[in-house]
Amino acid sequence: MRRRILLIAVILLLFASSCRRANRPASAAAVPPPTQYELQLGKQVYQSYCIGCHGDSGAGDGFNAFSLDPHPRDLGDPVFQKGKSNADLADAIRRGGAGVGLTSLMPPWGHTLDDRHIDAVVLYIRSLRR
Repeated sequence: MRRRILLIAVILLLFASSCRRANRPASAAAVPPPTQYELQLGKQVYQSYCIGCHGDSGAGDGFNAFSLDPHPRDLGDPVFQKGKSNADLADAIRRGGAGVGLTSLMPPWGHTLDDRHIDAVVLYIRSLRR
């Protein structure tokens, strides 16, 4: 009888500890830093599709920016960067400004870029943080 109680106690303890691990949020340290390849790919895609409005450094000062109202967002702004998750940025790229409740002047790139390229652009945008 003692063995049965001990066995049940051990099983419950293991179950409880695995539940605690599963409910723990993933730490930022668990996410590996982007590779040079991912950053380079993101930069190339950014230069092809985003630089005209968001500018070389992401400051919203591309050659088309001054003819747009509202002006493109400063992607390097620390407050903006902190307030947006990678999923938020990818969604805006994929669905465009109008798709996420912003200006329709930012086109949706979801039919042009695949998920790998969108994720690479998001990583590159993160590297623009000032």
